[in-house]
Amino acid sequence: MAVATLASAGAAKADFAPASEPTQAVAEQRGESNSIFASQSQEAPAVTNADGLPEGTNWRYSEFIRAVTSGKVERVRFSKDGSALQLTAVNGARATVILPNDPDLVDILAKNGVDISVSEGEQQGNVASLIGNLLFPLVAFGGLFFLFRRAQGGEGGMGGMGGMGGGPMDFGKSKSKFQEVPETGVTFADVAGVEGAKLELQEVVDFLKNPDKYTALGAKIPKGCLLVGPPGTGKTLIAKAVAGEAGVPFFSCAASEFVELFVGVGASRVRDLFEKAKAKAPCIIFIDEIDAVGRQRGSGMGGGNDEREQTINQLLTEMDGFEGNTGVIVLAATNRPDVLDSALLRPGRFDRQVTVDRPDVAGRIRILKVHARGKTLAKDVDFDKISRRTPGFTGADLENLMNESAILAARRGLTEISKEEIADALERIIAGAAREGAVMSEKKKRLVAYHEAGHALVGALMPDYDPVTKISIVPRGNAGGLTFFAPSEERLESGLYSRTYLENQMAVAMGGRVAEELIFGAEDVTTGASGDFQQVTRTARMMVEQMGFSKRIGQIAIKTGGGQSFLGNDAGRAADYSATTAGIVDEEVKILVTAAYRRAKDLVQENIAVLHAVAEVLMEKENIDGDEFEQIMLKAKSELYLKADNPTITVPYQSA
Repeated sequence: MAVATLASAGAAKADFAPASEPTQAVAEQRGESNSIFASQSQEAPAVTNADGLPEGTNWRYSEFIRAVTSGKVERVRFSKDGSALQLTAVNGARATVILPNDPDLVDILAKNGVDISVSEGEQQGNVASLIGNLLFPLVAFGGLFFLFRRAQGGEGGMGGMGGMGGGPMDFGKSKSKFQEVPETGVTFADVAGVEGAKLELQEVVDFLKNPDKYTALGAKIPKGCLLVGPPGTGKTLIAKAVAGEAGVPFFSCAASEFVELFVGVGASRVRDLFEKAKAKAPCIIFIDEIDAVGRQRGSGMGGGNDEREQTINQLLTEMDGFEGNTGVIVLAATNRPDVLDSALLRPGRFDRQVTVDRPDVAGRIRILKVHARGKTLAKDVDFDKISRRTPGFTGADLENLMNESAILAARRGLTEISKEEIADALERIIAGAAREGAVMSEKKKRLVAYHEAGHALVGALMPDYDPVTKISIVPRGNAGGLTFFAPSEERLESGLYSRTYLENQMAVAMGGRVAEELIFGAEDVTTGASGDFQQVTRTARMMVEQMGFSKRIGQIAIKTGGGQSFLGNDAGRAADYSATTAGIVDEEVKILVTAAYRRAKDLVQENIAVLHAVAEVLMEKENIDGDEFEQIMLKAKSELYLKADNPTITVPYQSA
């Protein structure tokens, strides 16, 4: 086919080609063309004056040669590059000639007695050439100078010491923002839910305002306070409140601003920052995300003399070195205290480590009230109920919740925020936005309803487990339905989970698959429980490897990892045990998962009527809140499940 195509293309080209001409005709035409060009190339008769010299100041080369051989040229002056000459005729006339590459020209001039000289170039031309050569480097240097000045001087503005640098040599100047009279717009009244941390820093502020009160007892002002806590708990907000309350000069910067392109800039900026601070003492320096430069030394891949280590060494010296830093208080914030250098954490540098943790129920109520300022709330909004539905939420999460509620109310055209908007915003934050307009077939709707009813039923009848707050079959994100449980505040605060609770949690996760199997049959179960299986397997493996809940493994943490994880993320860690132990771990994990499945199946079989009742209400309303679900359970007179494995119940796909 390709050959045919090429042949066709060739034929097409041939169709549009001009017809062939006889050789003689072509030759005649070429001859005619040559004669035409020949006639055109003949010189036009020159115009001469009375002396027989050409008119004008620009002569042709042929005219110049005739004038030379006729003895009518007195002298010539070649240009410096030899491309032209200026002649003076015997009658005093001057003209310019553009020269071809003629090696015999000098001999012709010498034979005819013409005076020959060479020009050294005009001074004006030299200056112009010099300016032309220097113009680009000057423009490039000026552009770079402008960019450096703008980058260095524009950061701090005209009023701050952080903007004192303005030239390309000011890399070593600190970029910290300085306020003689801090105007952050935040006071301790705007900080709620972290009363312990607020009290610690209020003492620092009081020390600055009333130093005699403390020095009379021999107390010394703390040199540094390190704010430690998860993201969003309000560390930076507390620092802003300190700035707003202290009434002393305030420097603020991010630790990443110390490190720059060139080596040594970080240490130079630290020195510059503390020099400015000492000149304004007493004052406060706030360094956000200090782990950017404060990491443990000697752990990097770049050796022991990299830029970050120079920066932290200078920071250590400035905070408590030979000279000291009397009158300068350093506040710093970090999410990762585990990676900080031990020399940075010792007393004398950071005397206090203030933990800014997630707020409890009372703290969340106070935070919600702070973020409700300026918002019109309906009378049905109950901050106590909202706080109990948001365990583990940080101050930033609660602020986002109230803001999303306000946006949702505005979208619905309401004039006030009701509990429905807050509940919908909470579900949006936890599970993602509802897929508006998503159409579910009756078959899928029924499947999802029984799946979620299975989770809720097992969770409600398991002793010592979290209460159900809502069941929904409205698709959100990647989930077709969701069952919400309210975790115990005590468990969240203490971080202590019993073996019974973890086993109940695994059984609840299995409830969805169990309901699918009992209602639709083992052959028609779906992949909807894949996420549940991952959760169950992860919990069981953690119980065996780290918590000592396995008889065969015993009270040994066989998975220790390589140090503390970052915010609970231990991805990528390798197992710290042999292949034989790994086989035992897998067997123990399977035993725990199998027991959880049997417990869930036993419970659902005993309460199949309740499962049908909950699923029917879900298919009708799509959402069931905790109170309505509780009424359904009370009406059915369901009893709590008593822990007892039933060996007569088989686990599907056990052979696989």
